[in-house]
Amino acid sequence: MSAVKHLDTMEFEQLPLVADLPVPMGPAAPLPVAPLGAAALADPAVLAIKTAGAPKPVAPKMAAPKINLALPEGVPAYWEEACRQLMRRDRVLKRLIPQLGSQALLPCGQEQAFATLARSIIGQQISAKSAKTLWNKFAKLPAAMQPEQVLRLKVDDMRGAGLSARKVDYLVDLALHFTEHRLHMDEWAQMSDEVIIAELMSIRGLSRWTAENFLIYCLGRPNVLPLDDAGLIQGISLNHFSGDPVSRSDAREVAEAWKPWCTVATWYIWRSLEAQPVA
Repeated sequence: MSAVKHLDTMEFEQLPLVADLPVPMGPAAPLPVAPLGAAALADPAVLAIKTAGAPKPVAPKMAAPKINLALPEGVPAYWEEACRQLMRRDRVLKRLIPQLGSQALLPCGQEQAFATLARSIIGQQISAKSAKTLWNKFAKLPAAMQPEQVLRLKVDDMRGAGLSARKVDYLVDLALHFTEHRLHMDEWAQMSDEVIIAELMSIRGLSRWTAENFLIYCLGRPNVLPLDDAGLIQGISLNHFSGDPVSRSDAREVAEAWKPWCTVATWYIWRSLEAQPVA
């Protein structure tokens, strides 16, 4: 066998000690002396060390300028704040709202509830122009557009104004709901949207679409999303999907970013089409 031993088999005493190894000798180098006081401030090397790790000054961010919407009097109290939030959340509304900044929803108020619903019934299934003509003829019949006055009208006179027999029945049922206090108008302010919608749909001829439009145009509720409205679906299609067909599910997904201001977003989508839904 070879006489050379591997390191792991050598005896511990045979390993050379560090103290026994030769140490190179040479002239001693002077120790560095750090400058102090004013000399340190004037020393370029010291300044370089001090400034190397220092954070660079950051320019203060300028606040985004607020857009003056110039809203008309009578808008709901929540409207301006809703507009600002919607502009941050939706790229389409960020463009539309400033373009229409001088326009806003002006709810007619609960005192116009009967007239608003009566006009909705008259405008069903006909064009906006025809609905306006028919309403103007009907509105001349009662002394005032009040449920008690409508119940005093003769059926022949109502039919003579151009109303179908079905719409006459609907208007009579509407008037009875008001005169017999079937509607809880005094409690509407505390009732949820869905409860009011269910109550209105108990009136003959009033659909969910009509009830939702009533919540928007009459009561000014802030978070109504009328997915049955063709104008809203068309507006979402044109503005968010470049004109591609849009399902109710697609529209609902877009509207997730609108909550709790779906009414405001819907109104501006309608305005983008210059739509005039019958309320």
